[in-house]
Order: sequence, then structure tokens, then C-alpha cells
Amino acid sequence: RYRCGQVDLLLDIASPFDTVVVRITSPGGSVSEYGLASAQLARLKAGGVRTVACVDLVAASGGYMLAAAAGHIVAAPFAFIGSIGVVGGSPNVHRLLEKSGVEYLERTAGKFKRSVNMLTPNTTEGIAKFEQELEEIHVAFKDHLVSQRPRLASCIDDVSTGEAWLATKAHALGLVDRVMSSDEFLRIKSTEAEARYRA
Repeated sequence: RYRCGQVDLLLDIASPFDTVVVRITSPGGSVSEYGLASAQLARLKAGGVRTVACVDLVAASGGYMLAAAAGHIVAAPFAFIGSIGVVGGSPNVHRLLEKSGVEYLERTAGKFKRSVNMLTPNTTEGIAKFEQELEEIHVAFKDHLVSQRPRLASCIDDVSTGEAWLATKAHALGLVDRVMSSDEFLRIKSTEAEARYRA
């Protein structure tokens, strides 16, 4: 997780010669948490700090949202990349409660305060509202990706189907900039820095 203070420190001390490398291994999670983390990484990029996301295993869904905020994405050949989509679900046990003689009472203020519920029957209107909210998040996710990686603008609908790809295919789709492991990338960058220092 990114803390504002850590990002502020990097913005204060980073020189034009520095690059912030973030190793990401994530199958995704809460859109709010990954949205905040990607916003913090984007602050570095916007502040003129070179940023690289390295993915050796997986950057899917929220993990890819975070990686996309970096200026450059490097992924190992068999890393899974993408899964640009949104999932939401809730079990519903109201029939089981009724069968057991349990009555659950809930009251809300606001038409859509609770669009779906696990303890009461769900309505067609509530399910439609829930699906609308998922679609709104998906659109915001796609917009975020295009704002961070403009090259995706022409193919965003093709790559935001919820599928994940091996990095080699993700590279061909424009989701990844370079295919190699993080260790190889860091070794190359270290060698380049040593050569510049000696020159």
C-alpha cells in the first residue's frame, strides 16, 4: 500500500537520474484501495519521477490498475496481465432463513441504500441498480487506463473484457512495454548506471 508521506518523500528527494521501481504481485482486490494506490504512483509520474512497474507473477484487475499508473511496465514472460473488469457478488440466504423460521428486518432510508441484500429477497430493480454500479466502475477503470496509458485508447474495449493474458500476449496488446523478469531489468539498469558513472 502507498502512503502519502512516502510518496511526498520520494517527490522531495528524487533526482532527475532516479527511477522508482515498484514490484507488483497482485490478482486485484478492492477498487477503492487499488484506486488510491494507483493515484499515489501516478503522483510520482506527474511529478517528473520516472516510474517502472515490474510484474513477475501477476498484475490482474486492481493489480493492473496499479501497474498502469507507472510510466513503464516490465513483465516476466509467463506473468498474467490484465483482467480488466469488475466483479461484485453476494450470496442470498433468505429462503434458508424463512425455512428455519427466522425473520430478518431491515429498514433503509434512500431508494438504493441497499440494492442487493443477502438476507432478504432481491428485487429486479435492485439487481439492475447493482449491475449499473458495476458498469460505472468498469467505465471508470477503462478511463483510468486510457489516461495513464494513452496508447490503449484505440483498443480499450478489446482489452477490458475481464481476460488475463501471458505477458508475451499482453505486450502485443499494448498492456506491457517490455517482456523480461524484474531481476533481469534491474541488472540491466544497474549495468547502465555503472557505465554512466565510469564515463
